[in-house]
Amino acid sequence: MITIEQHADVLRVSVFSQLALADYQEFEAAVSAELQRARQIKLLLDLSNMSGFTLDVAWEDIKFTTAHAHDFQRIAVVADTQWRGWTGWLATAFTDADIEYFDDADAAMAWLES
Repeated sequence: MITIEQHADVLRVSVFSQLALADYQEFEAAVSAELQRARQIKLLLDLSNMSGFTLDVAWEDIKFTTAHAHDFQRIAVVADTQWRGWTGWLATAFTDADIEYFDDADAAMAWLES
């Protein structure tokens, strides 16, 4: 399951349980909509409640991130160490956004808004 919220100029995405392809496609649609109003996106990606993801999500993420390599200004990732490695590899390989990792969503939002 995924929730997507707009907070001022920050797109906040939270993942709960297992991330499925339909959830990821909802994220892609939200990013596309946000890019209609902003040149670059500030993203808060909260993976603290994610239990896993399907293989098709991993492939879709690689394709999507490659296609949008320059569309993110800052990405704040809230995750435990299990997901930091996965997101870190994808982030450094496919985007030029500033990326920081946080244990707390409030600290992540503060960094995005600074």
